[in-house]
Amino acid sequence: MVSRELIARHCICCNGDKLNRSPAVLMPFVALRVFGHEPVEITAEWGLRDLRQGMAYTLCSSLQCQNCGALFLDYRFTDEQMAALYSNYRDDLYNEQRIRFEPGYANVVRHYHQRADYLREVEAWLAPYLPEAPAVLDFGGDSGINSLFREHNQLLHIHDISGVELVPGAERADLERIKQSHYDLVTCSQVLEHVPDPLDFVKQMLPALRADSLLYLEVPHEALMRAHPGSLQLAAHKRHWHEHVNFFTESSLHALLERAGLVAVNVLHLPVDIGWTQGEVMGLLARKA
Repeated sequence: MVSRELIARHCICCNGDKLNRSPAVLMPFVALRVFGHEPVEITAEWGLRDLRQGMAYTLCSSLQCQNCGALFLDYRFTDEQMAALYSNYRDDLYNEQRIRFEPGYANVVRHYHQRADYLREVEAWLAPYLPEAPAVLDFGGDSGINSLFREHNQLLHIHDISGVELVPGAERADLERIKQSHYDLVTCSQVLEHVPDPLDFVKQMLPALRADSLLYLEVPHEALMRAHPGSLQLAAHKRHWHEHVNFFTESSLHALLERAGLVAVNVLHLPVDIGWTQGEVMGLLARKA
């Protein structure tokens, strides 16, 4: 198990200790998968003298670093809790449990089986830095359905804990195989917002990077962060947490890279339409310092 603060006292990106805190709730689906908690209604029959009646949910805190601006959930889940949350990710049981708490999720599920259209624009942005058919490692790439350069590559390796069936042409790569391979591009897209220790996760990719390799990190540029650019007073605005337990700023990603011994080459801000909602992704292209 990775050693980490189970209740964050330091920034997950820059390690600063000046954190603004505000109360929030953990969404019921996540609370069930991670802690086994169900929402409960406190009624008069409970006979509790000092507690108000009403619905009770799993409490948590929103934390925002006053240095780099990263906004994140105070709970930093253990490896076992992460495994429980993402076990059989998006299979029938997962979807059934989630739809019970979030009926609107039924309209979202079908989009996860389609390749995202915006990836063509990301590939076009990356292409000038790469050979025509790059050797690619997708770290945390699930089935490879959204792997970059899926159709135009020298090789496509996927490293992911899910064990799902891979798309044609992709090959599974464990950490030992990764160390023995040479990649032009290592990608990690739409993953860092989920993980309890983003720095540790980035460090796991370092053995895949040679002097001439590039690393592309992509995260959602969350609507709350876009609506209040530069604000360090967002903790009070973040009242609930779901699977995305980390909201990043560009500054926080730069701080994360620096702690991992990496330097940024370029930054991408790209508006996207992902079927059920419109948003923006933020990508950083980096290399070893």
